[in-house]
Amino acid sequence: MGIVTTIAPFALALIMLALGASLRVNDFTRVVKNPKEFLVGLVCQLVVLPIVGYLLIIILKTPIELALGVMLIAAAPGGVTSNVLTKFADGDVALSISLTAVTSLISIISVPFVVFLSIDLFDIDYVSKEISMIGISLKMFGVVTVPVIIGMLIRKFADDFIMRNMNIIEKLSIILFLIVFLAIYIEEWDSIIMFLTTAGTIALTLNVVMMIIGFYVAKIFATGVAQQKCISLECGLQNGTLAVFVGIQLFGQDMSYMVPTAAYALIMMTTSVLFVIFLKKNRT
Repeated sequence: MGIVTTIAPFALALIMLALGASLRVNDFTRVVKNPKEFLVGLVCQLVVLPIVGYLLIIILKTPIELALGVMLIAAAPGGVTSNVLTKFADGDVALSISLTAVTSLISIISVPFVVFLSIDLFDIDYVSKEISMIGISLKMFGVVTVPVIIGMLIRKFADDFIMRNMNIIEKLSIILFLIVFLAIYIEEWDSIIMFLTTAGTIALTLNVVMMIIGFYVAKIFATGVAQQKCISLECGLQNGTLAVFVGIQLFGQDMSYMVPTAAYALIMMTTSVLFVIFLKKNRT
């Protein structure tokens, strides 16, 4: 069994555990008290992002063997990285955490839905084995929802310890994320080189377009610059480890179809850091 297929489920569970440890019930109730910005971010992530991904596949004539990988990353929720970079960018961290928390929990339904819809739309026949939407949802529940709940319980009973070590927890989450994608690059280097131009082009386009859309949609509908920064980063930074986990369920040990996800992971980190640096230098 490949390195990625072995470590991805454990890495995702630990990342989601860390996310849960950073959450409080207030992060969910805040959504009800201040729904406007949250709904803008939620629609951008759950609706606009997959639609843009689908349109780019058509426009750029992306090879069908890469199409599902693109849709996987487009369907994935935001990750812990978006919370960290929102903090560095002086964005609305509370909004970022709320969006990440809710979209992560919704993902056990939204990701399988987008995946199976994409399989039908593109008439994809290279999925390695018979799987069901319910089957993927249940597996995602085990490695996404359960660890988040456990993490929140840990936070409730060990709040002081968690708060003292929050920076370490965030760094560990990013390290786990990087380990998964480093393993993909090591195992699938030949495939990455083969599809580098195609996968890199659509990954870069999707990432930049969504950050721009998120920024300007938030400018119209959100209340301030901090919310614009947050929603833009949430639209550009996806939970690649979750996308890899779902990809493993679809493709088994054949990770060559995950090239767009690997390309997006590298690109999103680069563009997002550049975006934060730009915001820091242009505070107005």
